[in-house]
Amino acid sequence: MNGEKKKKVIRTINIDADKCNGCRACEMICSAFHASPKYSSTNPARSRISVNFDPLNDIFIPVMAGEYTASECHGRYTIILDGKKYKECAFCRASCPSRDIFKEPDSGLPLSCDLCEDLEDPSLEEPLCVQVCQNDTLTYEEREEEMVEEEEPGDLEIGLEALADKYGLEKIMDTVARMSISKKG
Repeated sequence: MNGEKKKKVIRTINIDADKCNGCRACEMICSAFHASPKYSSTNPARSRISVNFDPLNDIFIPVMAGEYTASECHGRYTIILDGKKYKECAFCRASCPSRDIFKEPDSGLPLSCDLCEDLEDPSLEEPLCVQVCQNDTLTYEEREEEMVEEEEPGDLEIGLEALADKYGLEKIMDTVARMSISKKG
């Protein structure tokens, strides 16, 4: 199967920041959906979307939670939009060590947008943040793309990669060697 072309449905949320009025309804519904039990509370810190406000330029910018990164950026940057400067992490989607955004407030585990996928109730046609957005700032799109299917890493590979990132490959190899000797003896 590796290297075979297949059609895959790509699901995305598009953001038109020019339409955002900062109501934060998207943050509230997202945090309620991900509360335990579901819809029992709202806590914007648990939301997978964050509406950033730039008071000097009077603009709201929604940012969706992306992937976790184990290290912070090596450099900082500035983005200029319509002559306005935005510094450093304003548009960054990553959960990283240098900031608290997109981390579960109780455990510190990274959060990532799951497009409100619920294995127990797959009845949602589009993510809740899109449904509650009154200004059409957030719009949902599904499209098919032909992609080369790559083999997904298994739990063992993911776990070993995380351990290698944390402790180094040499230390893991030494530990496995010691464990195999102790199992034989």
